[in-house]
Amino acid sequence: MPKIYLLDVTNRDGVQTARLGLAKIEKTMINFFLNEMGIYQSEFGFPTTRHETNYLNANLELHNMGVLSPIRLSGWLRATKSDVELAYKMVPQLKYLNLSISTSDQMLQGKFQGRMTREQLLDTMTEAVKTAKALGAEGIGVNAEDASRTNVDFLIEFALAGKEAGAERFRYCDTLGYDSPFTIYDRIFRIAEKTKMAIELHCHNDLGMAVANSVAGAKAAIDAGCNVFINTTINGVGERAGNADLVSVILALKYASGLDDQKYVLDERVNLKAAWKTCKYASYAFRVPIPITQPGVGANAFAHSSGIHADGVLKDRKNYELYDFDELGRGEPEIIETGRQIVVGEYSGIKGFYNVYEKLEIEFKNEEEAREILELARFANVEKQKPLTEDELRFIARYPKQAKKILTLTP
Repeated sequence: MPKIYLLDVTNRDGVQTARLGLAKIEKTMINFFLNEMGIYQSEFGFPTTRHETNYLNANLELHNMGVLSPIRLSGWLRATKSDVELAYKMVPQLKYLNLSISTSDQMLQGKFQGRMTREQLLDTMTEAVKTAKALGAEGIGVNAEDASRTNVDFLIEFALAGKEAGAERFRYCDTLGYDSPFTIYDRIFRIAEKTKMAIELHCHNDLGMAVANSVAGAKAAIDAGCNVFINTTINGVGERAGNADLVSVILALKYASGLDDQKYVLDERVNLKAAWKTCKYASYAFRVPIPITQPGVGANAFAHSSGIHADGVLKDRKNYELYDFDELGRGEPEIIETGRQIVVGEYSGIKGFYNVYEKLEIEFKNEEEAREILELARFANVEKQKPLTEDELRFIARYPKQAKKILTLTP
């Protein structure tokens, strides 16, 4: 029976957002939070980008250690043989990846300036897929950039060529947020029915329909008998107007009318109770406040002012709430320290450092070990340029070897 999986691209598409970005330790923590949420796969970065190399290899080490598991960690590459070869030279343990190339006539003329024909495009993509398989890739998706403005028959040809070369998934990229729920349903159903291939949906929010389009496309793929992978980002952060919001997609799949049929099955590992802290962390890391009207995690998502609404929800929450706040991990009181605080920073000393870790109930074998962790925490503060969270402090103490690699940038 086909199923709906979530493939989050916060660490790839989200970090490409203009004026935003994440430190490597923050990208690592995002992977941990996504793993706790039961997300199937994280597109965790760019294997051909040199400043990503240590971070990517360290995160794969954590995965192989069983620490950052069972989430799959996948890289994004241009669909060229040279990029694939470079990626495996820099990140040899990479098992999952997506290979991307533009497919629309607009991109062929406006981006490639007529230097590439459709036939050359297919040859380039399939050569990249075969190269990746030969170098050890276990799971490959082929991405059609600007798929929503690409002829459907060519998308089918593109997907089938990728499948024959060894790809397991076809990523339909609504790169400009051009689709509507009606057009994407028809197009995805036709592609899935013809290719019998797992479908990825990568929707942007330029017209405010990224979540709706993702859900409609997922319904089409399931109706055609194929597994589907919805691309999301935490809090919807992404290029221009953003991507499909992770929590909104999950809530829509669980509660939207017409999707409660047992036919549309969401990956059972998804743990919505981790949503609240995941979204708060991403908001802090990106320095982007969560809108008060954000579904599920916004400050007003469960707030009632109107007398009629307040009366109704107090009688029975189902009168004015579609789902429970505690389902998202909300409801616990948040303690804000208003007295003395000792914070680990880039200039911290050993006494203050001990004080902070004692509160976290973390002990060190000796002072030498403590000073090693202190030095790593200092470097993490230099990279982040904002205070470390408790989860980050714990990570550094538990996995200093990988933390050191993540914090090491070699120009």
